[in-house]
Amino acid sequence: MSAEQQKQKGFVFTGWHMLAIMLLFFGTIISVNVTMAWNAVTSWSGLVVPNTYVASQQFNGKAAAAKARAASGIIGKLEVKNDVARYEVSHPERGAIDTDSVTLHFRRPVGEKQNFDMELQKAETGVFSGQHDIPGGHWIVEAIAMKDGKIIVHEGTRIAVTGDVK
Repeated sequence: MSAEQQKQKGFVFTGWHMLAIMLLFFGTIISVNVTMAWNAVTSWSGLVVPNTYVASQQFNGKAAAAKARAASGIIGKLEVKNDVARYEVSHPERGAIDTDSVTLHFRRPVGEKQNFDMELQKAETGVFSGQHDIPGGHWIVEAIAMKDGKIIVHEGTRIAVTGDVK
């Protein structure tokens, strides 16, 4: 076939075209996979417990303690406004519960860089508050209330704080 006949025929799909398509296709897939793998490795350690065997041995004891705390009826209520956290410990029938201390552990659902703990100060019977810069975004707050060296409330709450995410 002469060059004149090829011009009349129009576009001719060659091996170079196929090579370009294959490189674009697989290049896209590989670049997306590398990006996703990099995000997975740098955003969260994936560590839930340091030793799964030890955690499994402690599970039944922790579950029994959680059932006993739930049966006591003592509850906690968390309020976060701006940079102030307030926690109330009460019983639906008996009212405010005298508590020695309340600690809040703020954890990001993904990542560990901004995690922090707050030891709240007693404001009145069963009411504790504290101040800390709390960046906007989603948090998992673990609250632990203690009385006479024993945990009387241990709960986790997921909250969303309005404001700038840092």
